[in-house]
Amino acid sequence: MIAHLFSRKRSTVLATALAGCLGAAASFNVMALDKVHFLIPGGAGGGWDSTARGTGEALSKAGLVDTISYENMSGGGGGKAIAHLIEAAAQADDTLMVNSTPIVIRSLSKVFPQSFRDLTPVAATIGDYGAFVVRADSPYTSFEQVVEDFNNNPRSVKVAGGSARGSMDHLVAALAFKAAGGDPRRVKYVAYDAGGKAMASLLSGETSVLSTGLSEALTLAEAGQVRVLVMTGNSRSDAAPEVPTLKELGYDASFVNWRGFFGAPGLSDEKKAEFVDTLMQMYDSPEWEKVRARYGWSEIFKPGDEFVAFLESQEQSVGGLMKELGFLK
Repeated sequence: MIAHLFSRKRSTVLATALAGCLGAAASFNVMALDKVHFLIPGGAGGGWDSTARGTGEALSKAGLVDTISYENMSGGGGGKAIAHLIEAAAQADDTLMVNSTPIVIRSLSKVFPQSFRDLTPVAATIGDYGAFVVRADSPYTSFEQVVEDFNNNPRSVKVAGGSARGSMDHLVAALAFKAAGGDPRRVKYVAYDAGGKAMASLLSGETSVLSTGLSEALTLAEAGQVRVLVMTGNSRSDAAPEVPTLKELGYDASFVNWRGFFGAPGLSDEKKAEFVDTLMQMYDSPEWEKVRARYGWSEIFKPGDEFVAFLESQEQSVGGLMKELGFLK
């Protein structure tokens, strides 16, 4: 079970960044950055896309960055964007690539040859819970009904996800059904390259359940397209107080997916410090609070060296779970 991400009080953010990010030589700049280019390793409609664009919205409206641009680059389970950032490092001083738990999972799975060590970890910034979603007209009105069908006939429940087999959406589904007494290796997971494509499969009836992030689920639910059956937090989210947790339904499982930002390899300490300080200032802005509340994100701030230490720890814990579930030998 993975449940060791946690929210940080805003009052601790500055102290954490100063202590854990960079050395004493780093000086923080209170001026607005001229430019930030967000590189998004997936298509529109997914968690990476909403994280980058939500962060960019808050930075722009708070006056912390003058010019913001976005680039979606799907392919290779995120590997195409990582390879591009490494290759273009000399011209990518203003680029922040969004990523999350899948960079650890896909590196362990050898989906791509790189890992977070080939980039410059800048900061983890938010956490998003997992959620299981059905169409608004689905016969499923509770997650218990999904569990019952799965336990009776695992192949009858097709679970869509916006990532490859053995990656996070698959892992969270396997974790949930395992906690409900099922065989996690028998989950019929249908992989798509982005959250938008996975949602389309659910709405078309190609799949019956979608494994996704709570933030994406809430956006779709507000549009009247889906119902959110359950989420993976330890307690209900303020953004969705009507959605139960797996634990309160009697399934002992929880999961939080961190999301954060990476710079190009070789990024200078000074530029890294500017990025960290700008994100830190964003945390204290009302513009960020509006974005955070809209998506139901938990606040996490792990800058620089603290972020690296966390990623190393997650390699161990996620790798252990993947072996337990049969995704790694």
